[in-house]
Amino acid sequence: MSLDSLEKLFVEELKDTYNAEKQLTKALKKMAKGAADPTLSKAFETHLAETERQIERLEQVFESIDMAPRGKTCEGMKGIIAEGNEMMGEDGEDEVKDAALIASAQRVEHYEIAAYGTLRHYAERLGYTKAEKLRAETLEEEKATDEKLNKIAKQLVNPKAQHAA
Repeated sequence: MSLDSLEKLFVEELKDTYNAEKQLTKALKKMAKGAADPTLSKAFETHLAETERQIERLEQVFESIDMAPRGKTCEGMKGIIAEGNEMMGEDGEDEVKDAALIASAQRVEHYEIAAYGTLRHYAERLGYTKAEKLRAETLEEEKATDEKLNKIAKQLVNPKAQHAA
């Protein structure tokens, strides 16, 4: 595809983000099971449910521009998830591994914040009012998840990791 218009770029970014969210649903299930801290595990489960709703919103955006929902492989998310899987496979103290899970999850959140911020701006520029509104809602959720992970890290996980073994 030739990227010769902002509209085509918007569609390509939308496909990329759709695939990223699909990949993330699988990763969040593993992260929830892999977390030792129950609060962290619950946060991953909550984010999984939120991600499933975000996928539904992305499907609504596709429909609003008369396209069938489909993705293209998001290599960025694929790499971030691969790094997270590598960390989960390491030997170590549960508290330290939980800190590593949070670090991986925050990389995901920052990637998503960038993606949704860009999509929101493109939708606004293109006059896709419904798409812009849906993207704005998701962007706020991603920021809130990042803050929640910060809180769990600072108050629960990192202090324990600091004193592990």
